[in-house]
Amino acid sequence: MLLYYNNLMKKLIIGIFVAITFIIYSFHQRNDGSSAVVTPKATSAPSTSQQMSSTTTTSATATYKDGQYTGTAADAYYGYIQVQAVISGGKLTDVQFLQYPNDRRNSVEINSQAMPSLKQEAIQAQSAHVDTVSGATDTSLAFVQSLSSALTNAQN
Repeated sequence: MLLYYNNLMKKLIIGIFVAITFIIYSFHQRNDGSSAVVTPKATSAPSTSQQMSSTTTTSATATYKDGQYTGTAADAYYGYIQVQAVISGGKLTDVQFLQYPNDRRNSVEINSQAMPSLKQEAIQAQSAHVDTVSGATDTSLAFVQSLSSALTNAQN
């Protein structure tokens, strides 16, 4: 009985986390459909034309430092997801899964479908802002967390 309630609480917490993550990401969405996290820099206040120029530049694809960047391992309930972002020419060109739950048949099945989709979407978006794969919420959230930390290290 206690195990049932523990599992129920975990699912409730994950559901709340998903809802909060969705709300946070929705606040970062722009009118053109792209998303960005703005990091303030200590500079003098720009003029209005500089602000508009900055906004236009930000909507273009982000550039990263070339190399391979390993993200932190993130808990995906039945194991951990850890990815490595490969940056070439200032762009995200590949995402390699270094660690993922693969010791249960169900995990193998879920991840074999979710991982290629998450990888493809991240490369297309040039960011960790990807949609959650239906049926693979834990994997998707852990992927976003690990890739986000890798891309943070790769930022110019």
